[in-house]
Amino acid sequence: MKSIEETSLLYEISEALNQHMDMKKSLIKVLSVLAESLNLVRGIIFLTNSETGEIRIEMAHGISEETTRHIRYLPGEGIIGQVIESGNPAVVPRISKEPLFLDKTDSRKVAEGHDYSFICVPIKKDTRVVGAISADRPYEGKKALVAGEKLLSVVAAMVAHHVINIETVRVEKEQLKTENVRLKSELENKYSFTNIIGNSNKMREVLQMISQVSSSSATVLIRGESGTGKELVANAIHYNSKRNHQPFIKINCAAIPENLIESELFGHEKGAFTGASHQKKGKFEIANRGTIFLDEIGNMALGAQVKLLRVLQEKEFERVGGYKPIRSDVRIVAATNANLEDMVQHGKFRDDLYFRLNVFPIYIPSLRMRKTDIILLADHFLEKYVREHSKDIKRITTPAIDMMMEYHWPGNVRELENCLERAVILCNEGAIHSYHLPATLQTGTKTKTLPLSLEEAVDSLEKEIIMDSLKNTRGNINKAAKLIGITVRKYAYKAAKYHINYKDYR
Repeated sequence: MKSIEETSLLYEISEALNQHMDMKKSLIKVLSVLAESLNLVRGIIFLTNSETGEIRIEMAHGISEETTRHIRYLPGEGIIGQVIESGNPAVVPRISKEPLFLDKTDSRKVAEGHDYSFICVPIKKDTRVVGAISADRPYEGKKALVAGEKLLSVVAAMVAHHVINIETVRVEKEQLKTENVRLKSELENKYSFTNIIGNSNKMREVLQMISQVSSSSATVLIRGESGTGKELVANAIHYNSKRNHQPFIKINCAAIPENLIESELFGHEKGAFTGASHQKKGKFEIANRGTIFLDEIGNMALGAQVKLLRVLQEKEFERVGGYKPIRSDVRIVAATNANLEDMVQHGKFRDDLYFRLNVFPIYIPSLRMRKTDIILLADHFLEKYVREHSKDIKRITTPAIDMMMEYHWPGNVRELENCLERAVILCNEGAIHSYHLPATLQTGTKTKTLPLSLEEAVDSLEKEIIMDSLKNTRGNINKAAKLIGITVRKYAYKAAKYHINYKDYR
């Protein structure tokens, strides 16, 4: 090929590489340019998997994608494998006379009186081989082969950046896919209803209801005070349902301004209102075939309630400013701490929507109604925050547990969790004591958590020390007395004074 023709070809390849944002389209264009200019029968770009070393056909000219999709080479296998393993180009003057030529694509049937040459050169990043580019062309003698190899080496250097980027994107996609599978698995385990803590009768009823409703697509309305774990129940319902691999979209209706909630839920068309510069999909459209969790449903504006009712009834809606109905198969799980019945009576919540939402109500009991779960929850949060804050805390002392059992917990499980995290941060000992708990638990006559005099305070502390020593020695009164530095006789006197029986700790 003449010098001016080579320059023209290289310029055309450079233009092809910069023509498309899509790297694969650019490389396909390069192969097309080579095919036209060099009279190529076939052109192939190979790519090495940076993790396994396996060689695959990334794209080809003159061979169908269906043929090349599953073809793989190992390093050192055939001519292509040798080129990638050694980093040196290879030229086969006549394919029909080369035993190393594997022809895995089964596309090189030599016609009578015709033969083809094969040129393969490595694609390198610095000294590392990342792939190869090959060309099949009619046999035209040794001189044409030398010129073809030289030109193909220049082209390989030009496309190296694109090939490297394709492999980088592939690796990132694989890593994201793996991470996505891992996170989904973690979510499914984290939000399994068996991990909702509580063995009280009321919580067993809740767990049974979750188990029953999860397998269906029924609308669920979760009722309960703030901090009882309504969102956790919604998670458990979704991740234990048949929709668990589909989107799970959460919306706090109280956190979205009234004038934006319709746009947030149902999306909007371009120009629907001031600031709507582009079309936007709503949460219901994104959550198609999945679950949408509407928290604080009692705060939803009446206008949005009308549209929500239509979605529940007809499974379709329109974007704000749009006229085309959009169908959406979405399961709705709603939650509220408001008295919806009272809101319906005062016209603040639509009665027809209320009855549509209230298909399967689940009532989450407040913590004061399930006090037998307090110790279980406290131990769970202790373990969680000990691990999170790298503390060496083994247990919660009896007086601290008594204090928690006496408290009325207006903030429910959320307040208990915050209380335990604070105690773990403050505690530099091996156990959580009553003085590590917040002031709200330690003050007030209703809780009866503080003695009213100095004498009572001293007695309370002595009792706590004696009980702790018996726990640590498993009821051995001699070891317990030695542990706190008093005689056995004095210890026995103190234990009798506070009605503590050492046999109870064996």
